[in-house]
Amino acid sequence: MVYTAFLDLLAAAGTRLPLRVLGLCLLPNHFHLLLWPHADGDLSRWMQWLLTSHVRRYHGQRGTSGHVWQGRFKAFPIQRDEHFLTVLRYVERNPVRAGLVRRAEDWPWSSLASRRGRSALLTALPVALPRNWTARVNRPETDAELEAVRQSVVRGAPFGTPAWRVRTAAALGLESALHPRGRPRQASRE
Repeated sequence: MVYTAFLDLLAAAGTRLPLRVLGLCLLPNHFHLLLWPHADGDLSRWMQWLLTSHVRRYHGQRGTSGHVWQGRFKAFPIQRDEHFLTVLRYVERNPVRAGLVRRAEDWPWSSLASRRGRSALLTALPVALPRNWTARVNRPETDAELEAVRQSVVRGAPFGTPAWRVRTAAALGLESALHPRGRPRQASRE
C-alpha cells in the first residue's frame, strides 16, 4: 500500500537524520507533516531525502518520469502553546475537511490514529494534549482559524501571538512573510 510505504520512508528518513515527527496526515494527493528539527538546515536536508526517495520509488514502480509534487515543500515556525495545538488540529482534521471520513480518528493515515496505537514514528509533543483532544479535532475550525493557518502555510509566516511572530520573523529573516505581497500602496495625490 502506498501509505504504508510512505510511512516506512518517513521512518527511514528519521534514521538517516533524526528529526522529531510531531504530527502527520497522509492524503491521496498530498500530505501534512508537523516536524521539529534539532538544528538549522535539518528540515531541508530531511525533506530533500524524503521527497527524492519517494519520487525515485514512485517512478521505479510505475516506469514513469517527471515531477510528482507541484512544488517545494512549505514550512513555517509555530509557537509552542495553543498555536501548536491549532496547527496539529488542522493537520489531523484534514481528512474530515476533505470528505474522506466523518470522524478524524477513522482515518488510519494520520497522527491522531497513530497516537492511539502508540506509533514509534511519533515523538513527544512540546505541548500536552487536552483530554478531549479527539473531540476537539472533530469540531470544525472557525473561518478565522483556517485562514490564519493557511496564511502561514502560503507565506511561510510564523504562527503565534503577534509579538512572537515579529520576534521570530526578525530572528529567522522572515520579516517579508508578515507583510502583504506586492508593492505598498501609494497614497493618492489629490
